[in-house]
Amino acid sequence: MQVTRLPRDPGPAGWNCLLPPAAPALPLEADTTADWLVIGAGFAGLSAARRLSQLCPGARIVILEAGRVGEGPAGRNSGFMIDLPHDLASENYGGALEADAAQTADNRRGIDFAAEMAVDFDLSDEAFARSGKINAAATPKGHQHNEDYARHLTAMGEKHTLLDATEMQALTGTDYYQSGLFTPGAAMIQPALYVRSVARALVSNSVVLHELSPVTGLTRKGDWTAQTPKGKVTAPNVILAVNGHLESFGHMTSRLMHVFTYASMTQALSAEACQALGGASTWGVTPADPLGTTVRRISGNGGDRIVVRNRFTFDPGMEVDDRRIARVAQDHDRAFAARFPMLAGARMAYRWGGRLCLSRNNVQVIGELEPGLWSACCQNGLGTAKGTLAGVLAAEGANGVGSPALDRALSAAAPKRLPPLPLAKIGAFARLRWGEARAGREL
Repeated sequence: MQVTRLPRDPGPAGWNCLLPPAAPALPLEADTTADWLVIGAGFAGLSAARRLSQLCPGARIVILEAGRVGEGPAGRNSGFMIDLPHDLASENYGGALEADAAQTADNRRGIDFAAEMAVDFDLSDEAFARSGKINAAATPKGHQHNEDYARHLTAMGEKHTLLDATEMQALTGTDYYQSGLFTPGAAMIQPALYVRSVARALVSNSVVLHELSPVTGLTRKGDWTAQTPKGKVTAPNVILAVNGHLESFGHMTSRLMHVFTYASMTQALSAEACQALGGASTWGVTPADPLGTTVRRISGNGGDRIVVRNRFTFDPGMEVDDRRIARVAQDHDRAFAARFPMLAGARMAYRWGGRLCLSRNNVQVIGELEPGLWSACCQNGLGTAKGTLAGVLAAEGANGVGSPALDRALSAAAPKRLPPLPLAKIGAFARLRWGEARAGREL
């Protein structure tokens, strides 16, 4: 099969810009063989390679990454590894109790696997920390969403704490939020630092990472052969960890929704600005309304900064241009100014977009697509946790290692087929704009 599209990521990956330059890439420039080929070096691909190295000690594992680790979608997200239900299509993230309990168990297995890597690879707290997260409410309606979700969590037997406006201001420094809902199970990561650290630690005599090596063709004549611009990898077993680009490899055509979301990151805040803001030096809030604004305050590589993320757009072509980034930037600036009037002098240093892949029925694509070809794709907006687990499950499934999580993944329905493209674009645009209008001050 010819790969129909290659990744293209809009704007600089702000998280990666904060880090020291990476070591020079090692593109694939010859023909080689492997026991396992992993395509994609994001959360799913790196986790798959890690699990394969545990299950198959000494096996030769080759990872092919189209760009640089930390520059793609894995390095562009907001950095929340969320354990609890987080359905972006719902009003308050929750769904049916039994399904949510299973999803929570699966998400926690993904986070546990990431935590084990953090310990084994000596990752810093900036790269990975189990600190919990907060749903922040800026409106009475948002507060009601939090209360509804809190009742849902009580029914699930999950710990949570409701925070009032005073507690939220003490944490964030701003009086914008009326309340918050703290849940302790989430992890927070600096996404580019996390994936770069994991990738660096994985490379060994048996695990090889080739960056700047996009796969342009994938064919099977007995074993699989992946073609790149300057070389080939032949292997009996392949794990596709390419999220929405699964469609570019000829699978799940017209079943995957390709969505972009957008973020802006301030310049490093001065000591005077930090004092004016007050609050804690690091925190992260997701919006009470799923289509609202996510905000993080970070401190570490690159100094003290604020990151805001909002807006979603449906883009079946999997590309957006700089004009889109510029238009969305106006919404980011409004959201930032409303929350942080005391930081009026702060300017945005980086603005970018990142790709999401969703399915209409909120299912992933984890399983064997063809003999020896496994998928770990369609993370439904939770790439950090779901992507991690998807890679683990694909590696385990390919090695015959069963689990309840794998059983759930293999028995899941296929992603629902999308309407014809014109109707899909009209429907998605209307749904997103309606949801963002409904979010009000949560946006």
